[in-house]
Amino acid sequence: MRFRTRKTLTVTLGATAALLLTASPSSAAGQPWSASHQTATANGHRSLEKGSSILTSTLAVEGELRNTGPECYSLWSLSVHDFAPMPARKVATQCGPGTTAVSFKTHYAPTTTSSVYICAGEGATDCGPRVSLTTWRPQKAPAPAAAP
Repeated sequence: MRFRTRKTLTVTLGATAALLLTASPSSAAGQPWSASHQTATANGHRSLEKGSSILTSTLAVEGELRNTGPECYSLWSLSVHDFAPMPARKVATQCGPGTTAVSFKTHYAPTTTSSVYICAGEGATDCGPRVSLTTWRPQKAPAPAAAP
């Protein structure tokens, strides 16, 4: 029984590592993300910067926070490492109509989940839904060129 559990765990961890290595974005642009709340929207791209091992990668997030109303809105990031939530952090604020650049990085490992969300004002009380930054979609292969 003990051998079967160890084998299952080894196969699962190996499959997870293979999935991360093959399903993570390989292009410089990365995967798109977007969030919204009331008169504010945020969007951009996220990608993995691979470290020397699968446990030393970095999640890089780029984009912009846009507001069309007169109030202030803030973009917040929340990461959970090994099932332990880290404190949420404010990464950008836009007061009144306009756009603010968004750029931040966080440690990434196979057990990391990370999300962003927009809140009214500069606090985190009136917020929109969380949008995952760590749900990776496989890249589609380009369509083959038609033969002449």
